[in-house]
Amino acid sequence: MEVGASHPRTRGEAVVRRSRAHAAVYRRALRREIGRLRDPRRVVAIVILGVVLGVFGAGLLARGEAAGADARAYWAGVRIWLAGGDPYTAVGPFMPYVYAPWMLPLFLPWALMPWDVAWFAWRGATVLLLFWTVWWAYVRRPLSTAIAVMLLSFPIAANVDTGNINLILAFMLWAAQIVRPPVAGLLWALATAAKWIPAVFLPLLAPRARGWGVVWLGLAVVLTLATLPATLVQIQTVVAFPRPARIDYLVLLWATIPWIWRHPDPFWWTRPSAWPGIRARVSGWAARWRDRFRADRGGAARAALHATRVRAVAWFGLPAD
Repeated sequence: MEVGASHPRTRGEAVVRRSRAHAAVYRRALRREIGRLRDPRRVVAIVILGVVLGVFGAGLLARGEAAGADARAYWAGVRIWLAGGDPYTAVGPFMPYVYAPWMLPLFLPWALMPWDVAWFAWRGATVLLLFWTVWWAYVRRPLSTAIAVMLLSFPIAANVDTGNINLILAFMLWAAQIVRPPVAGLLWALATAAKWIPAVFLPLLAPRARGWGVVWLGLAVVLTLATLPATLVQIQTVVAFPRPARIDYLVLLWATIPWIWRHPDPFWWTRPSAWPGIRARVSGWAARWRDRFRADRGGAARAALHATRVRAVAWFGLPAD
């Protein structure tokens, strides 16, 4: 035998030891997961999620080819635009494209796929992102996550079924709360430019992300003005296009989960026990302001303006000076 070569028996023993080590790791992990199931809240959460996702999946399978009407409108709008047509006019079985004209190129790589492939990619990406966000929330608060999924199951299923961009916007607002400020601001601005409802989610972002969001939204306004004739057509299409009650917009509430989950008591101010303290602080602030205003009106006004400016600048993550 060559010098330095391993004996077959030695190699076999090493393989056995590694196998046993791996098995021990798997056993510990399995025992840990089984131990978690002893928590009644986790058991209830798993049951709720199982029922909701089961019904959800059955509904998607039952719909089959009837699904994807909204996604098909985005897909067809880009293709009509590339052919030199008007994407804001309904053609054949397609609904009109109703978003800003400068956003058409954003759909371009996806819309170049054949419809069957494009729809599979759109729905598949949406479902995978949904599962990831559910996992992110479940790891932190299992039962609360299961209840949130149950309450929002109808709007979530409606958006996955039609392929509406609302759920994608919810994921963008979700990501905007956990990524770097420039990217976070861009995601918020794009979501707001698509549908103005996401604008109300600006306070959920980090201070610097809010500042970046305003900057990116300003660029979106410039692009809107640069494409003004087509933008006027878009606005007219949105106003004239008949729509039922938009219950599917409730899916945007899913984007509040990261903010709520990261705050131990986000709605403390809704408890009646907290109201006396709030009232006392407001009354104390009003009394101090009244006394200062009576003593020096000009100084009080300047101090109020300065304090307002400092708070506004800090809210957007900018230096005070």
